[in-house]
This record gives sequence, C-alpha cells and structure tokens, in this order.
Amino acid sequence: MLSRSLLLALTAVAGALLSSCGSSGPNVIPKSRIAGFSKPAENFAVAAPSTSLVSSASSKPRDKHGMPVYTFSERNRIVRTTAYTCSEDDHLIYGSKNATGTQLRYTNKVRSAAADWSFYPVGTTFRIKGLPYLYVVDDYGSALTGTGTIDIYKPNKEIMNLWGRRNVEITVVQWGSFTRSATVLAERDKFGHCKQMLANIIRQAPNLANVAAR
Repeated sequence: MLSRSLLLALTAVAGALLSSCGSSGPNVIPKSRIAGFSKPAENFAVAAPSTSLVSSASSKPRDKHGMPVYTFSERNRIVRTTAYTCSEDDHLIYGSKNATGTQLRYTNKVRSAAADWSFYPVGTTFRIKGLPYLYVVDDYGSALTGTGTIDIYKPNKEIMNLWGRRNVEITVVQWGSFTRSATVLAERDKFGHCKQMLANIIRQAPNLANVAAR
C-alpha cells in the first residue's frame, strides 16, 4: 500500500502535468511545486552589456521605450526584453502554439521568442550574452509592434516573473525571412498589429508588396 504522503505527492505531480499549456512535448514543472524544492526553477545570470556597446548606443535613434534602434548590419545590440507564457489570458486561445502554428520551444538548447517581425523577421536566431541558449523568433505580440522589444517565452508564470523585464546584450546569429513574415502577416491583415508590421516590412522591402496583394 502506498502511504498517504506518497499518494499526495504523486497527485501533485500529475496535476502539474495536466495544468500545462497544452503542449504535446515534455512539460516543465516548477520546482517550487515539488516536495523538497524551495528555490525558483531557474537562475538567469545575464551578463551586463559591454561598455563599448553602451557607449555606441547613446547616439542612436530611440523607440517608444527609449531603446536604441539598430540597422540590420548591426548584429550586436542592447535590447529591452520582457517575458510571456502560454497560460496568460491573452495567449490562452493559442495554447502552446506560436504565430507560425508550431510548438513554442523551451529546451536546454533552443527557446522561442516573440518580436515585431519588421524588426526581427520570423526565423531570426540570436543569443543573449551570458546564457547558453539559442533563441528563435517564431512568435509576435500586439504590444511589441513598433518597438525593438523581444518577448522571451517561458513555460509557466513563475519563470516568467523571474525574468521580468531587463535590458540585455544580444548577438543576432542569423536573420530570418521578410518573405515568410510577409506571407504569414498578409493572411492576418485584418488585425491592426499584423497590418502595421506588414506595412513596415514592405517599406523596407518594396518588392514584397506583391506578396501582400495575394
């Protein structure tokens, strides 16, 4: 016979698994919800931006959050980041899917991120200084439109709150595709933020106007 305490522990773990964002992949259970753990599930020891990057940012134009706006030739940059999770009210209807229709990623190697696709086109990959992960822009959000802010995906609210909001140094490893971004957004131009991102993409790449017209 299983003891009452063991049964309660198994029930708690099962409940945590069932309360995930609906992902078909492995779920992340906050350590604070497992007996014996009292610390947060992760510690994000992000390195400070380099002094040379901070200095060069002072002369750049700013977005509405006062952050520097970079050209596409500049792969090292200081970026305002926030965090989100699929259990937030405004993401519940999408579950664990990103804006491309695939699963949001949160592994030891690759993690999902959301951004304005006219700043960081879908498929853009980058690293955050001090962290070992590769981030991929596969999502967007209406609050990000018109800014260089990047929203980092987290698997639950505990880890999301642990990240909070912070300015970090990133290195763009590879730029994504404006063509793919425009194709996806053109199908959703009834939404104001999608229409705005699409218009800004076409402003930068006029040849994609025919994609939007399809």
